[in-house]
Amino acid sequence: MAKKKKQTIRWSKKRIRQVAELVGFLLLLTVSVISLVSSGELWNILGLPEQESPAPMPTGELQVYYLDVGQGDSALLRIPAGEETYTVLVDAGDNGKEEQLLQELSSLGVTTIDAAVWTHPHADHIGGAAEVLRAIEVENVYMPPVPENMTPTSATYEAMLDAMLERGLRYTEATAGMVLYEGEGVSLTVVSPQPGDDWDDLNDWSVVLRLVYGDTAFLFTGDAEAVCEQKILDSGWDVSCDVLKMGHHGSSTSSSPAFLDACAPQYAVISCGKDNSYGHPHRETLAALEERDITYFRTDTSGTILATSDGTTVVLRPAA
Repeated sequence: MAKKKKQTIRWSKKRIRQVAELVGFLLLLTVSVISLVSSGELWNILGLPEQESPAPMPTGELQVYYLDVGQGDSALLRIPAGEETYTVLVDAGDNGKEEQLLQELSSLGVTTIDAAVWTHPHADHIGGAAEVLRAIEVENVYMPPVPENMTPTSATYEAMLDAMLERGLRYTEATAGMVLYEGEGVSLTVVSPQPGDDWDDLNDWSVVLRLVYGDTAFLFTGDAEAVCEQKILDSGWDVSCDVLKMGHHGSSTSSSPAFLDACAPQYAVISCGKDNSYGHPHRETLAALEERDITYFRTDTSGTILATSDGTTVVLRPAA
């Protein structure tokens, strides 16, 4: 039986060129599709909903201390920033609590404050500001654009200005839309006061801040009252948060039902003094939190409160 001859495929130069052109076309098509997918344009071409890229996630643990400063407000934000920490102090408590505030900051190892935000110039929010400015290096100071005719002439306010002058500091007016800090998956943004606001109550001039850390968020409201809260909502600002620092120490004049529903926090923190003469927090405020199953903490009963976030989950507990 004769052996079959081995067949050899011989390609012409024309055939080789055609194959090479086809391979080149397929490679170009693949690169183009990858480019369209990464830019989101492919979904528009196909008439499909645009696919959102996952939001960048920060690295490290965010720490927020709601400091026990009696019938006043003060919160320390420690934001991971690569190998460093960006430190923000929001308010400085009341008169008579200056030493307590400095001791707390010292125990936490605070030697530099990158941004100090005095939400509004009432004594229970700037009581320890002068002492902080003199004892700790402060890089930037932010305050609301309070009209000159509403600017306080109190000794507390003047002491704060004197301390800033001694340090060669000028304050920056904080208004809605200003970003005080931004990093990978992190932002600290002012949502109030709005440009053009003309409040007749200092409380409503409060600098309201929203801190976003990965998929978690924190809202700091100073003493903003219900009318200011409604203005924030009407302006379209996102106030959703995992932790809400309750406005005006838990007063019923703040944290309105509409605002609480828009915030929809998992936790709330009330900064107030034990047996204070204002009756803070008010019964109506606590009832509103309980109706919404919002877990709340009080500095008058738990002392300093620590909130931590890894960008996905928030945990709150008494710091002590």
